[in-house]
Amino acid sequence: MKDDNQAYWRANIRLLLILLAIWFTVSFGFGILLVDQLNQIPFFGFKLGFWWAQQGSIYVFVLLILVYSLLMQRIDRKFGVSDDEEEEQ
Repeated sequence: MKDDNQAYWRANIRLLLILLAIWFTVSFGFGILLVDQLNQIPFFGFKLGFWWAQQGSIYVFVLLILVYSLLMQRIDRKFGVSDDEEEEQ
């Protein structure tokens, strides 16, 4: 049981670290560090760096929330801690 708990939290923390690394890259990397390089690329009449900092990163953040939800459901099912009604029946 203790090994299962440790494996569950290891999988949970690994997923969080991966998603946080993506979040950091998208927000800080693309929105601040690479903005000058991205601004050289036009995108729907805007500079890509500006668009990315204002809109693109928000799309990625919403996608990260969806990915987290789906992958955590998979991890929960794998370790038998899912709260889905279908599995209770």
